[in-house]
Amino acid sequence: MANVKEYTDVPTQIAKLRGREMVVDEGEAQQWLSHVNYYRLSGYWYIYRRKAADGTRLDEFEPGTTFHDITRLYEFDRKLRSLTHEALGRVEIALRRGLSDHLGAIDPLAYLLPEFFRSELDHADWVATAADRVSRAARSSRFIRHQKAAYDGIPIWVLSEVLDFRDLSLLYAGLEAPDQWNVARSLGINIDLQAIKKPKDREKADTKHPLAAWIHQLSIVRNFSAHHARLWNDKTFVPASTIALRTIPQLESLPHAGRAGNQSSRLYGALLVIAHILSTISPGSSWASRVRQLIVGELEEIPMRSAQEMGFPEDWKQQELWS
Repeated sequence: MANVKEYTDVPTQIAKLRGREMVVDEGEAQQWLSHVNYYRLSGYWYIYRRKAADGTRLDEFEPGTTFHDITRLYEFDRKLRSLTHEALGRVEIALRRGLSDHLGAIDPLAYLLPEFFRSELDHADWVATAADRVSRAARSSRFIRHQKAAYDGIPIWVLSEVLDFRDLSLLYAGLEAPDQWNVARSLGINIDLQAIKKPKDREKADTKHPLAAWIHQLSIVRNFSAHHARLWNDKTFVPASTIALRTIPQLESLPHAGRAGNQSSRLYGALLVIAHILSTISPGSSWASRVRQLIVGELEEIPMRSAQEMGFPEDWKQQELWS
């Protein structure tokens, strides 16, 4: 027989948590564990488990750990995912518009022509994926069916509306540098090349816009948010360079020293870049202040938790975007 953990019912799960020294309210735990998977919640109480001398986590919890605090942390993460998904929806729409405007002005079908793209983009594969997206959309969209029937091709401004965020990310990364810079400026990413100290870093940013790596990271964050995966605390994402983006005043707090170095893989960097883009595409947006209110009003009210666990610097509340 396969070596698989045995099934446990809710009363057994509650007894197990109490046996590991968690303070558990019977009624609250019964309600939560009847509707939220024990394994899913374990991702939120893992950080409360005691550490051994070698740094490994023990089964027993830190003194004072309560099931109620675990559910508060769970709710904070749920709300953070919702806010992040909402904001990335706006970023995605703005990216669609930026790509559509730039490529459409060149040729409505420019996306079909490999000469407009970098050699590292598997252009044929990307076009095949785009065709699949159109076919999928045509099954439920009269507008797409009309476009296919009435014209010889689907223009980029129509195609962009049926592409996934990942498709857009690959398309942007595949553009030549001048085209990338054009689209980046439409999102408020105005890098000052002359402010980059090292010639090697300056040349690298000039050759391939750093936003390409950030869009890739944001596409992953978007998928985590959309599929109810945990964002808080221990999630690290594909790293993106911070050297060039730190020349933008609002993004100066991106990581640049210590263990993180000149790259960002924690949630803070993604949230900061999102907030900056929103300040351009949606002036007056309250999104950043709502993120601040959520962190201050909920996360920081939970014992033993802080924004620094998501990569936030200690002085983040004094920064322009969050204040």
